[in-house]
Amino acid sequence: MFYIQKNDKPNFIERKLGILKVIDNTIIIPIEKDIEEKKMERMAIRTRKIIQKHSNSKKVVLSKQIKKELTYLNYLNTYGLEIQDGRWLFEILLPDVIEYIIQKKNIEKINISILVNDLTDIEYENIKILARKYKNINIVTNHIEKFKRLEKDLEEKEGIILTITNNKKRSLMKSTIILNIDFPKELINKFNIKEDAIVVNVRGNIKITKKRFNGLNISDYEIDFRNDKKDLKAFSNNYFLKDLYESELYKKQQICNIKEKIKLDKVIIKKLILNNGEL
Repeated sequence: MFYIQKNDKPNFIERKLGILKVIDNTIIIPIEKDIEEKKMERMAIRTRKIIQKHSNSKKVVLSKQIKKELTYLNYLNTYGLEIQDGRWLFEILLPDVIEYIIQKKNIEKINISILVNDLTDIEYENIKILARKYKNINIVTNHIEKFKRLEKDLEEKEGIILTITNNKKRSLMKSTIILNIDFPKELINKFNIKEDAIVVNVRGNIKITKKRFNGLNISDYEIDFRNDKKDLKAFSNNYFLKDLYESELYKKQQICNIKEKIKLDKVIIKKLILNNGEL
């Protein structure tokens, strides 16, 4: 795995030729303001070649500064590099996100809606965890058939009743917290959303365009973890901890094992990023 960060003080030759430095497993890029797109693409190609030469892994972690360089980031995606952006970990941590929100906002009446079409192993486990803890769980989906097994398991084995619907007009009107797993902007804005609802967009930043909506729209987050992981925390000035931690996880193992590791590492939600501030 490689880390990629910005060369803050490139010399003339480095700037002119777009020379990439490699120190251990860190690639240092001479990206400057108003750089030409072709030059940006060439640096992305060189980045891929360096990684292919020295590693079997396609994982890369981008520094806070490099993540702002969207053209370079897009080229890295185009060339098949796996950018660790914390989104996958965000999904794993959703039950913790809910607890954080409830504590911060002192929410007493909890009604949770989950907008999801693709029922992955992560969603399957998270829905079970949330359904056991909170009574009012509402699944909103265009593919009700995918959730029949989960619905049956919870009802027969644990006596928990899930509400599963595709009703766009009424399904979110009473929801205090809305977890948007995989609904696009065009679809979520067709729903009638409670004016003071809290919306958590798991896969990316989505703007709520409803005129009367004055709730919280959460698009990102940051974490912290136990102090003995100093090797990761040493990078925290230049990199987001969520990206660093996600890069260390083996994603193909069972979700329960991943959650156990997260628990052992004492991972906590440090803050949630809103469209206009932090929580």
